[in-house]
Amino acid sequence: MATASVIPTRGLRHLALNVTNVAASVEFYSSLFGMRIVWQPDPDNTYLSSGCDNLALHRAPVAAARNGQRLDHLGFIVERPEDVDRAAEALAARQLPLLHPPRTHRDGSRSLYFADPDGNVIQILYEPTLSIQNIG
Repeated sequence: MATASVIPTRGLRHLALNVTNVAASVEFYSSLFGMRIVWQPDPDNTYLSSGCDNLALHRAPVAAARNGQRLDHLGFIVERPEDVDRAAEALAARQLPLLHPPRTHRDGSRSLYFADPDGNVIQILYEPTLSIQNIG
C-alpha cells in the first residue's frame, strides 16, 4: 500500500451523530457548548458549529436507536471541491469501494462516503466554511 496515494485533508473536524430527538440535541449542544446552527435542511437533520468544526445531528433510524449505535459517520475536511473527486480516484486505486460517490449538496458542500475496515462510515467533505479556514 505504500505506493497508493494519500488523500490530503485539513483534518478531522466533522462528526455526525444519530440522535433520538434532534431538537433536544440541538438545545443541548447549543446551550452547553455555545454551538450555533449553520444549516437545518429539515426537522430530521441539523448542522452545528463552534466556528472551527461541524457537528451533524441526524434523527436515528429506529434500529440505531434500539441498538445504541450513535455514530453516523466521521468526516475529513478537504480544501477544495475537486479534492473530493481526487479522493475518489485515490480510493479506487486502493480498491476501496464508495458507499456514495462524489456529490454536491444544497449548501455548496461536496462529499463522498466509504467505510473503514470495521465498517465505520467515513466522509471526505469539502465544506465551504471549514475548508477555507487556516489551520495550524
